[in-house]
Amino acid sequence: MSQTFLLAALFAASTLAFATPRCDTCPRDSNGRIQRSASAIKDFKRTHPCPATGKSTGRCSGYVIDHVVPLKRGGADSATNMQWQTKDAAKEKDKWE
Repeated sequence: MSQTFLLAALFAASTLAFATPRCDTCPRDSNGRIQRSASAIKDFKRTHPCPATGKSTGRCSGYVIDHVVPLKRGGADSATNMQWQTKDAAKEKDKWE
């Protein structure tokens, strides 16, 4: 994934973060977090193998699956709204998201 794509996605997500309200109607787990679809994650991994290992199953060391448009800002919990992101980049994005 190119740096340009990531920067564009981060810009789009940051703009939407201010334009869309927090999702108060999203289903939540016992910890209060928005529930994620296991089937959407599986679909994403099947179509986007791990950048570190090239595998479509199992863990992906050093990476997390990130929603381009955050769930809390109305983003879809689907493979089309997901991307691989390094753990360091995820920490940076979480600071302003």
